[in-house]
This record gives sequence, structure tokens and C-alpha cells, in this order.
Amino acid sequence: MHLNQRAQTLLHAYSAGLAQAFNTTSPDRFFSLTDPQETSLRQALLESLEFLGWITCEDVDQLSGQVVKVGQSGLHTGRKAGGRFSRGVGVAGNGYKLVETDSCAELKWDLLSVWANSGRTENEFFNLVQTFSNEAFALDMLRIGFNGQFIAETSEPEKYPNGEDVNVGWHALMKKWNEGKQIITDPVTLDDKGDYHSLDAMASDLINTKIPQQFRTDPRLVVLVGADLVAAEQYRLYQGADKPSEKIAAQLLGNTIAGRRAIVPPFMPGKRMAVTTLKNLHIYTQRGTRQRKAAFEDDRKQFENKYLRNEGYAVEEPELYAAIDENAVTIGQVTEPAEG
Repeated sequence: MHLNQRAQTLLHAYSAGLAQAFNTTSPDRFFSLTDPQETSLRQALLESLEFLGWITCEDVDQLSGQVVKVGQSGLHTGRKAGGRFSRGVGVAGNGYKLVETDSCAELKWDLLSVWANSGRTENEFFNLVQTFSNEAFALDMLRIGFNGQFIAETSEPEKYPNGEDVNVGWHALMKKWNEGKQIITDPVTLDDKGDYHSLDAMASDLINTKIPQQFRTDPRLVVLVGADLVAAEQYRLYQGADKPSEKIAAQLLGNTIAGRRAIVPPFMPGKRMAVTTLKNLHIYTQRGTRQRKAAFEDDRKQFENKYLRNEGYAVEEPELYAAIDENAVTIGQVTEPAEG
């Protein structure tokens, strides 16, 4: 499909507006952002996706270094004879490493033509383009955070559709930390006769066996649970929906598990469960490395919005992250309720 005339006009105006906003004469070539522009882009990304605003996204100066301490997980109150009580922070050896990360939001000619011909004003069209791009960048940050396993010199999105080869995400980092002792990888079964009869049992086991005792009642702990586990649990509960308690439990499943707030994050593997605090999950971007580019790509029949930077992932308090690996979980059969 060809790009219609109105879409061409609007996209040229968008490019001109981008050039003015970022003080560049060539938005179709990579240009660097100033400090205020970096801050503005970072805020726009956080606002484009709710979950991204719940975790920790920070700018750092170095490509590698010690994890930034932002939480209040331990005891900070006491006394010291002959002096003042203080407590060191940080986990020795818990570092981060950033790598070049290149994002591209592709807007096809046919979609842009539909947007242009739908009666939208110029500003509405600009907002659609910008929102589409920001959401694409933000979703990929989470997609890689939950699925990233290694860093390839050349990534292969067809082979690794969830960014498994783009960076090392939180779960993969924890499988390497302290010999992976925070991650359950031995085979387990979720069903009426298996290792765990319910998601409550799974989460309780994680908290009681993998989270240190002093953190188990931390009110900030949440249960991150994959969609496949939630679906299986809801099916099991609704099978016994003739019991009022089971019906109520099924309705509340999306809110709490084992008395903790339950969240089904975007792109988390369907059979994984993790217990942590949200702010414990970190994404770092190196300050001064953000670059943008917006250009027509006629050969591909699309308009490309690009975002280049150095980025990486970290877990602030490794002991506050415990998980059951998705490859260890088998979802078993649900026992049908007896008739009569």
C-alpha cells in the first residue's frame, strides 16, 4: 500500500516538530539528547506503561558498577555504645553491566494512512505516533527484563521473539547469583495431588523457604505470577464453584495470592512465579547515551522511530527475589467434583 498524501504531509510535519523539539536539523539521522531531553523521554516511557513506573528505572554514569541502593529492606534503627548507630548498605559483588540497546518502532504505511484519513487533527496524529513508539520501547524493556537470558552480538528476533538474546534479565541474573539458590528448578506439579495444590501453596513455600525470615512479613512483597498459572488456578476453583468459599477465592485470585498482592506482569513466562518487591527490579540506562532517529524507510514501506542507548538490568537485594522457574512447573489435571 502507498502512503497517502495526508499521511505524508502529517509525517513531514511530525519530523519538523521533532527537529524543533530536539534542536536538530536532521531527525532522520541519529541525534543525541540533552540532559533535560533525556529526563523528558525517561518520564514519557514510565508514563506509557504502568508496570514500568512501579519498578526502579534509574540513570547511571558508568557502563558497569555497583547496583544502586534505593530500598529500605533491612533494619535501620539501633544504638551503639560510645557512638552513633549506623548500618552499611549494599550487597558486595552485586553489580550491573550495560550494553548497547537499539529499539525501533515500525509504523507501516497502511496504518499511518488509516490514522491520517480518520479525521484526526495534526496534534492527535502526532500523539498517536509518539504514544505508539513510547509504548513499544517500554514494553520491550519489560519483555527483555522478564525473558532475557544472554547478550548476542547480533540478536535474532525470529528465533528469540521475547528478547532472550538482547540482554540478561532479572530472572536470568538470579539463576546465576549465589549458585541460583533463590530459584526452584527441581520439577514440581501444580494440581490436586501434586507438589502444590494451589498457587497459595506455591507462594507460601517460596516465602517460607527462600525469603530470609526477617523479610517475610515485609508489606512490600508481591507475588508475580504467570498467566498460565492463574488460568489453571481459576479453572480449578471454578470447578468447585458450588462451594461459596471456592467461588470467592476464584474471584479474588487476580488480587491476592497467599495474602500478598498478586500481579500478572506483561510478558512474564506463563508458568513462572516470583516473590519480590517491585522496586527490587532495576533497569539502568547510561546517562548521555540516549539517541533518537525518525525517518521514512521507503524500501520497507514504513516510518521508523528509533531509540538507541546503553541499558541493563539488576536486582537490588537478591535475597528479596525468589522464584519457581517456569521450566520446572507442570500443570496437572484438575479433579472433577463428585456428583450428587
